[in-house]
Amino acid sequence: MFKRFSARLLLAAGVLLAVPAFATDLLDVSYRPLAGKEPVNLEQRYRGQVLLVVNTASKCGFTPQYEGLEKLNQDLKNRGFAVLGFPSNDFKGQDPGSEQEIQEFCTLTYGVKFPMFEKVHVIGAQATPLYQRLTAASGVAPAWNFHKYLIGRDGRLIAQFPSRVTPDDPQLKAAIERALAAPRS
Repeated sequence: MFKRFSARLLLAAGVLLAVPAFATDLLDVSYRPLAGKEPVNLEQRYRGQVLLVVNTASKCGFTPQYEGLEKLNQDLKNRGFAVLGFPSNDFKGQDPGSEQEIQEFCTLTYGVKFPMFEKVHVIGAQATPLYQRLTAASGVAPAWNFHKYLIGRDGRLIAQFPSRVTPDDPQLKAAIERALAAPRS
């Protein structure tokens, strides 16, 4: 009887794992633009686009990646791509400034024009719903600033890339190109 029960349980678990979550679940969250007032629902605003979600910080060794992220965004935005930045102070307090200070730093120092959203927590119990979902979907929480999650046009997670993977890394660029080439749903 135990074997039969175990087999049924495993079969049920396999069926449940094989059924994908609704694509909108991952992005059905709202965040204010950096230093803004009105929240934006990511699923509604970015539906059908390929997204690179990045937790950022202004005082980190990886901070110069802002420049490459902006270049990616500019080069690919007309093809349905967007970088979404989420400042976070979770790693050794490397983004301690106010949202206004972060916005000024990003704009004046790196010419950032890609969408930046309110300062959030990306790890642990305080992680925002988006980062909880990204962590659950990938099995990997950000280990540091500038961790990247690539989301397809269907709203599903495609891949995650650690902080050391720069915006011009061939693997990252190839993954983005494949996602952009995928048919729209």
